[in-house]
Amino acid sequence: VQLQASGGGLAQAGGSLRLSCAASGRTLWRYAMGWFRQAPGKERDFVAAIRWSAGTTYYADSVKGRFTISRDNAKNTVYLQIDNVKPEDTAVYYCAATSVVVDLKNGPYDYFGQGTLVTVSS
Repeated sequence: VQLQASGGGLAQAGGSLRLSCAASGRTLWRYAMGWFRQAPGKERDFVAAIRWSAGTTYYADSVKGRFTISRDNAKNTVYLQIDNVKPEDTAVYYCAATSVVVDLKNGPYDYFGQGTLVTVSS
């Protein structure tokens, strides 16, 4: 599985951003896709995940209500919509894939794409 994240950039607090993750692979339907983020000086944290086949989702408590993960089967792309962005959302965001679809938070995630930087100004 290969993953290509995009959509990061500079946003003002209160605005919105949509990150994209283009995935390639013949058996994507067997995977779950996740988003993680790593803020400066901090560890990488789980943000959200979606089971590719069923579409069921799971979110970290810290982002519930503002983040929405979705997928487009035809485009093999997973999205992360971030609404009402806050300065604390500033981080490098990574998309990832796991073949262990039972535990969406802990995976483990086998594949990570390159990150896309989100910077939120106040």
